[in-house]
Order: sequence, then C-alpha cells, then structure tokens
Amino acid sequence: MLVQIKDWRKYLDDGGKFLNTAVNGSRKRPEVFTPEIIYNLTAMAIEKFCMGYLMYHGDLADNHTMGDLIEAVERHTGPQPELSKKFLFLDSFQEICSLDAYKRRSPTASEMGAILIIGLEVKKFVAAEIQRYDHDRMRRKGN
Repeated sequence: MLVQIKDWRKYLDDGGKFLNTAVNGSRKRPEVFTPEIIYNLTAMAIEKFCMGYLMYHGDLADNHTMGDLIEAVERHTGPQPELSKKFLFLDSFQEICSLDAYKRRSPTASEMGAILIIGLEVKKFVAAEIQRYDHDRMRRKGN
C-alpha cells in the first residue's frame, strides 16, 4: 500500500514556481538572470519535482545530486536512459557531494536553453507519471 509523505503537492508547486522564475527571468531580464542563476533555479525546480514525486510514493532520495534524484525516481518508473543522461549533464556543472573536492563550472549562455528544456521535461514527466499511477490505481480498485 502506498503511504504518501505529507506535503508532496507543495513540492511540485514549489518546483513550478522555481521553473517559472527561471523561464520568465531568462526571457525578460537576461542581464539579471545569468546562466548560473538560471541553472540554480532550474536545478531547484527539478529537485522539488523529483522530491514531490518520491514523496508521493512514500520515498526519498539518498542524496540530492541529480544522479541520486534520477536513481531514486527510477526505482518507481524503471530505467529512464534519456532522462538519466540529461540529469548527468546537469550534474556536470556542480559536483557538490564529491568526497575529494568540490568542482563547479558555470553554464554558458548557449547551454541555458538546454537546461530550461530539461526542467520543463522533468515537470511534464513527473506530472504524467503521477497521473498514470493514479489512473492505474483507480482501475485496479474498479472505479
């Protein structure tokens, strides 16, 4: 039986707010919303979407790197090789949990579009997975 962790919807909502800020900021105020700020806002959005999805399933990620998040999501969805590649691309900007040394590089202006698209794809993916799971659960109950 699924035991959801309270407030999972709030995480999805917060993810949407972070992503909307990144998308709107990149279009309307690019002088303020630098590639690094866009990356960080989008990464926060993705983390919120993934955590909301995991909480929906009564689960949590072992850590909050992009690699850890996609690994935790795949426990429920099965392998997602294309999405996994995109998460690893995002992880390439910050290796925050390395035991050896913290590594960071700023995304280029040309990488900003790809970063935002990944954020939008994750939002859509999580919404579709929750909808699919709810639909399957209702079907099993006979409703």
